[in-house]
Amino acid sequence: MTTATTPPALKGTPDGRPARPTALLAGIGGQNLSLVCALGAVLAVFGTLNDNYLSWTNIQVIAEAATITGLLAVVQTVVIICGGLDISVGSQAGLASVVSAMAFTSAGSGAFAGMAAAVGVGALVGVLNGAVIVYGRVNPTIATLAGLAAYKGLAQLVSDGRAQGYVLNDAVFVFLGRGKIAGLPVMVWILILTALAVHVLLKYTDIGRNLYAIGGNDIAARLAGIAINKYLVAVYALIGVVAAVAGILLTARTGSGQPVSGSEGLELKAITAAALGGSALKGGRGGVGGTLLAVALLGALDNGLTVQGINSFWQNVAQGALLVVAVVVQQRRSGERAVGLPG
Repeated sequence: MTTATTPPALKGTPDGRPARPTALLAGIGGQNLSLVCALGAVLAVFGTLNDNYLSWTNIQVIAEAATITGLLAVVQTVVIICGGLDISVGSQAGLASVVSAMAFTSAGSGAFAGMAAAVGVGALVGVLNGAVIVYGRVNPTIATLAGLAAYKGLAQLVSDGRAQGYVLNDAVFVFLGRGKIAGLPVMVWILILTALAVHVLLKYTDIGRNLYAIGGNDIAARLAGIAINKYLVAVYALIGVVAAVAGILLTARTGSGQPVSGSEGLELKAITAAALGGSALKGGRGGVGGTLLAVALLGALDNGLTVQGINSFWQNVAQGALLVVAVVVQQRRSGERAVGLPG
């Protein structure tokens, strides 16, 4: 087992002098440093245009709005690291949102019954995705694209295409959607704890090392005795559970189960955040820290455009452009030859 050591780039010189700035920057990582600079630029621009943009109240609004995307982006990072992809996370969240509200209002069930039902459904669809990919030998993109349509349709069928239930008369849902702990919204704390747990899993456990190995070279991982199929099914099950938590928070925030509204487009945001955060779409590389920075950048940009009264359609344009930029940067850093071009 390896032990944690200080990265060479962060150590001082042999004579005890501090490391050079270039070494410190290398330790931070170019990807994360770029995100920090981009986030600072966005905050500075919109803060100049609107005095209330950098107020504590608006910062909390940005954080709350980014929470659901953040949860999905964190687990999207995990599946990308092991060489997969899940395009159905938004539909999974919408289905879980409907289930949580309908179970809550059915036969006088409590909030915890609604949440348990949603998590159970999330785990089930996650395992289903993993089984189709692993045992059906279907490409993850195709399998989860099918899931995107199927789970969205299922959510619309069980809800008749309308918002379901009313949960704001329940103290638990109100606490989740509007409560605060130590000045921060409960939703933000849930994101922080989830991100911390995933970070520890990836960086400090054998499971995390195996996930990186699977994404880096699945053949070598298999020869090393790693049970790849079990890992992949478990990862997709994890995505289903976290997507269900995101759906529960969507219900708590809006006050009812939402089959489509609030969850549509979340898959694009999650993949964009993971790619911007440095997760290689070919697998084997990525981390939670970069993903959270990317989530903050997207949230700050979306809020800034909204505050300035710019058409919300431009948010989709910006997300698409950022995803392309992230992939182009990854390709350039990998040194891979561009398709159709010489050399």
